[in-house]
Amino acid sequence: MKVISLIITILFALNTHAAQENLNLKDICGGLYQPQRMRGVHAMNDGESYSQLSSDGKQIVTYSFRTGQQNSVILDVEQTRGKTKISRIDGYIMSPDEKNILVQTETRGIYRRSQTAVYYIYNIVNRTLTPLSEGGPQECPIWSPDGYMVAFVRDNNIFLVKLLFNNSESQITKDGEFNKVINGKPDWVYEEEFVTDRSLVFNADNTMLCWIRYDETEVPLFSFPWYKGLNPEKKQYQTYPGVYEYKYPMAGEQNSKVSVLSYDIKSHQTRTLQVPVQSDGYIPRIFMTSDPTKIAVVTLNRHQDCMDIYMANPRSTECRLAVRDEVKNYIGENAYNQMKFYEGGFALCSERDGWNHIYQYDLNGTLKRQVTKGEFAVTDFYGYDTKTQSFYYASTQEGPTRRTICKTDAKGQTTRLSQQPGTNQATFSRTFKYFINVYSNLNTPPVTTLCDQTGKTLKTLIDNQKLNEVLKTKNLGRREFFNFTTTQGTQLNGYTILPPDFNPSKRYPVILFQYSGPGSQQVLDSWYAGNMGGCLYEQYLGQQGFISVCVDGRGTGGRGAQFEKQTYLRLGQMESEDQVETAIYLSSLPYVDKNRIGIWGWSFGGFCTLMSMSEGRPVFRAGVAVAPPTCWRYYDSVYTERFMRTPKENPTGYDVSAISRASQLSGSLLICHGLADDNVHFRNTAEYTEALVQADKDFRQLTYTNRNHSIYGGNTRYHLFRQITQWFQREM
Repeated sequence: MKVISLIITILFALNTHAAQENLNLKDICGGLYQPQRMRGVHAMNDGESYSQLSSDGKQIVTYSFRTGQQNSVILDVEQTRGKTKISRIDGYIMSPDEKNILVQTETRGIYRRSQTAVYYIYNIVNRTLTPLSEGGPQECPIWSPDGYMVAFVRDNNIFLVKLLFNNSESQITKDGEFNKVINGKPDWVYEEEFVTDRSLVFNADNTMLCWIRYDETEVPLFSFPWYKGLNPEKKQYQTYPGVYEYKYPMAGEQNSKVSVLSYDIKSHQTRTLQVPVQSDGYIPRIFMTSDPTKIAVVTLNRHQDCMDIYMANPRSTECRLAVRDEVKNYIGENAYNQMKFYEGGFALCSERDGWNHIYQYDLNGTLKRQVTKGEFAVTDFYGYDTKTQSFYYASTQEGPTRRTICKTDAKGQTTRLSQQPGTNQATFSRTFKYFINVYSNLNTPPVTTLCDQTGKTLKTLIDNQKLNEVLKTKNLGRREFFNFTTTQGTQLNGYTILPPDFNPSKRYPVILFQYSGPGSQQVLDSWYAGNMGGCLYEQYLGQQGFISVCVDGRGTGGRGAQFEKQTYLRLGQMESEDQVETAIYLSSLPYVDKNRIGIWGWSFGGFCTLMSMSEGRPVFRAGVAVAPPTCWRYYDSVYTERFMRTPKENPTGYDVSAISRASQLSGSLLICHGLADDNVHFRNTAEYTEALVQADKDFRQLTYTNRNHSIYGGNTRYHLFRQITQWFQREM
């Protein structure tokens, strides 16, 4: 009977396995397996509710933080009064008093974070829509603290709309001009590398408007061609191609000259604040503080290893240094991205002790305390509860591959709020009494829950059970973490995805995927590890007979400043060594075919692919580099100099590049690039492939018409990933 039972069990398992389907690459690229998520969540002033944009973009609905039940529909596009109608909401900005909503429609992207849109002012009580402006689409609008004014940017100039004066509109600046002067929004390199899309704030009593002015007149122009193309089709270029020109500062070249101005809303007087920024320095942020006589202005020197915070009086124009933060090598984006201002003070993140931690100050710049301490990094700073004097944040306290939601109170006592190990991301209520948590791990799609201030789950909002059920019908392989020690003595973290029919007695080809850029992390206990979520592209490769592996080498994040910053002044050297070391380690495993190991990556990952394939140890059979920077002299000033200083200061560091290593290339190479890449210019691939030609190295090249750094639109993404897959199938 036991034998019969065992046979039945085996037959059932075989039938179940046979019934499972393989993944379809077009479905993966088309987003068929994207998990459900919440859009446009805004914590309301009452501390008990939040608003959310419906999945179809037709409604803005409020819900209870405690129960998750719907309270009310505050905007329904089909139920608005008056003649003005819209069909869909792309996004929204609630006014501080929550009486009005700026409704975003007809959105058109410019660069990675910037966009134009047509905004409407929606009165919640009257249910009426009024155009914010009749003069054309707007950019980066912002409410005044009292909710009675909106400032926005159009055509590089600032405009002000006053609701109490029948939405009267006035133009604040008139010197804005494309490729010359920008007011109130960042130039290209600030937007891309300082992670911002607005440079405009009111002061606390609604009397002054302050902004950063960017004079990019002396910044060199860069251009790329436009063709007619398809999806979308640019019919204006049907006969002759066009050209797009914009200001792009390469490493070592002239940046925008920046200054901070203020505008007195009552007297209409414009002043220039006396910010002591260096002639070649940066102003990555300005902030409103709780004191109307203080605007916080953040400056960086060009080396980006010294950050100053000035308290600027928008009327007198005087600036006083409040905080100076100096760290070894460079200051990361967290320092200004995670800066929070509240009543009477502010807090910032700094790596001054070797780990990214929270420091609390009053508005005069007096340090009150270091909030977090230890050998872990704060990865997200959510805010400060002024009543309980508690700080809320996410950190790597459970290890570099995980994110844990924590609270540190006034006594320094730290409480873990998230309940499960993996990746957690929180949205807190205004009173910090509740939070929405999005949890996932390498094997679990995101689960969205409502939690109380102790971390107890009150309700599950989204469990992605339908996605789980669909994935159960797919023929998926095992996902697991591992680590190993290189021959140089460095322990590295990685994960692997095995084929669904994995047999340890066989030998498999292996494909490494990596990004490897400074401070980045790919090896995370998160559903969003790998490509397109759920490691599903890697699972697809597994169904084609490949093992997929990802390893974070030296220079990546989550392990402290010392680990991250050891690549300083020599990008690509250690990173490529570690990918080669990964291949050598994998070659020692009994189920890996050491003669069939490939590598690929996108952007910095493409660069590291090229560097690894030409590192000197010929361990890679094939590789794919997508949109790679091939020489850091061709990349932008802010990013490159943060890690490399200028070419004049560090010529030997810049000399080590994919181009200089072209003659050492080993393995079959496919290189892919979009012709309209505003970030990593196609020039990188053009110059690199010319170096390969002159070195008599074979390669294959794919270009994508009118596509930017993300290489998407129409059938493009599917085509790209099909070529990557077929390349590895053919070459390995």
